[in-house]
Amino acid sequence: MTGYMQSMRELIGHRTVIQCAASVLCVDGEGRLLLGRRADNGLWGYSGGSVEIDERVEDCARRELLEEMGLTADEITLFCVSSGPETHYVYPNGDEVSNIEIVYLCTGYRGQPRCADGEMLELRYFRPEEISPDMISPPIRPVMERYLRARGAAQAWGKGDGR
Repeated sequence: MTGYMQSMRELIGHRTVIQCAASVLCVDGEGRLLLGRRADNGLWGYSGGSVEIDERVEDCARRELLEEMGLTADEITLFCVSSGPETHYVYPNGDEVSNIEIVYLCTGYRGQPRCADGEMLELRYFRPEEISPDMISPPIRPVMERYLRARGAAQAWGKGDGR
């Protein structure tokens, strides 16, 4: 953790902080979603992270994709905004956040996927039907469900509202 969030943690410790994040759903030409197994909880997720002071959200999304997965986004489009009690999360280190996440979709990118900054242990492309709720990091499950429902592949997710 660096930048703004690190400064906030130094001031408030583990208490809940509102975290504005930008994330990227990176999809290849075969419709597979690139996910990374997170170093902090061992579950799978897409690239994303906290927006820095005065940083454009789109720039943050691109930066996080490059930092975490080694890819340069050619174009990103807004997919959704995720917030609310289902995105509240306590990290394994005790840091607590209430997330407001702006999520982009990227189908055009350059580079070879690689774990670039240590936040991901491994990267892998998944077909939508291979993704289940229990493998996904909790605060991003609402976004994953929405993405999979939009592609008709959320059978394992039950009867959620798919917001």
